[in-house]
Amino acid sequence: MGMGFFPLFVFALLFSTCSSEISNKIGINWGTLGNNLPPPPHTVELIKSLKAKRVKIYSADQEILTALKNTDIQVSIMLPNELIPNVSKSQHFSDHWVKNNVVRFLPDVKIRYLLVGNEILTNPDVGTWFNLVPAMRRIKCSLRAYKIHKVKVGTPSALNVLESSFPPSNGTFRSDIADPIMRPMLQFLNRTKSFFFLDVYPYFAWADNPVDINLDYALFKATNITVTDPVTKLTYTNLFDQMIDAVIFAMKRLGYPDIRIFIAETGWPNNGDIDQIGANIYNAATYNRNVVKRLTAKPAIGTPARPGSVIPSFIFAMYNENQKPGPGTERHFGLLYPNGSKVYDIDLSGEKTESEYTKPLPAPINNAPYTGKIWCVVAKGANRTALGDALGYACSQGNKTCDPIQPGKKCFKPDSVVWHASYAFSSFWAQMRQAGATCYFNGLATQTTKDPSFGHCKFPSVSL
Repeated sequence: MGMGFFPLFVFALLFSTCSSEISNKIGINWGTLGNNLPPPPHTVELIKSLKAKRVKIYSADQEILTALKNTDIQVSIMLPNELIPNVSKSQHFSDHWVKNNVVRFLPDVKIRYLLVGNEILTNPDVGTWFNLVPAMRRIKCSLRAYKIHKVKVGTPSALNVLESSFPPSNGTFRSDIADPIMRPMLQFLNRTKSFFFLDVYPYFAWADNPVDINLDYALFKATNITVTDPVTKLTYTNLFDQMIDAVIFAMKRLGYPDIRIFIAETGWPNNGDIDQIGANIYNAATYNRNVVKRLTAKPAIGTPARPGSVIPSFIFAMYNENQKPGPGTERHFGLLYPNGSKVYDIDLSGEKTESEYTKPLPAPINNAPYTGKIWCVVAKGANRTALGDALGYACSQGNKTCDPIQPGKKCFKPDSVVWHASYAFSSFWAQMRQAGATCYFNGLATQTTKDPSFGHCKFPSVSL
């Protein structure tokens, strides 16, 4: 018995030392795109109450970093997208930025990660793509110059850096970035022992294709649904693993099979627009509780391509942020409302069991697509001055968007900017939705299923 015990003990010892360098403690993304959010010191207390051990911010905000002083929270800061060209071209600029935003806060703030930009490769290139890796190298040089060795440099990527992601073994980076950008980036991450920071959103993959992807499979709830990769014969029980492994295989394809993954963002929206499926509190709580449980499991579960690996992560997001542009889901990823109360009960330490969540969740009512008509009208409390500008914008796009609200026409109402704006928003959205337009207009508009038409004036609508 003693003979059998010894190697096992050594193995356990080795395992604990190897895995101690990166913890599986869950972090939170702290976004600030709201005009009603608590001040940083209050937010830091709320982060502690959620039992988050890491926090990621989308800048190097001095007030936020000051509030994080002398806490035990690991911090990830970000170099803004617009500074990437400056940093890539000037070591002096890079040194100066690191001095002002990193050096002055150490060691009081536990800065551990410095992310260069956010999802740079998602949007069309505006002259930043090819500056990305040179900027990462310069930032690393600056950190070394100041003898800072604990801060890892990376950049968050969305899954659309992949050209192909299914089956996972077919994971391939897009041809426009694979050789010129991803290869040198992976070389840098490998050399500096950093992470591939990845934003993973099963919600969007499922919402785009709810017919072929089972909702339970996206929510870690599937009991009898699996997907087997025909090449590797690896079996998947959830969409999250599938998405991560697609990136692992894409890295392997470029010759970098061992770079560690760090989940920079993952989450599920707790609300959204009428035309957005499955964005509700029930699904958000289910997804986030399950992903926390999985990522904090001991021993670590990993993914089918990397069983047993620790995957550090940040949940998105701290708050529902009312000034985020785009569809309604963008403003509803928070674990908390802006007043600090929880949208649903959650514990990021992973210690709370399912049965300890005693408060029942509201039943989901939008897991199937809405069918019917939707209009886009002025939101309650919209600023009148801003409304005039938005009305002008909607009417200036051509296509006779606003013809019916001209004087003498059937939808004209003298002196009613709200009425005219509602018509213009509905008309513009109905025409431009296919091209990606949303019913938002900087927060001045909202979707409704109640027909605002009257008499001979028929408001254009979107039919689902």
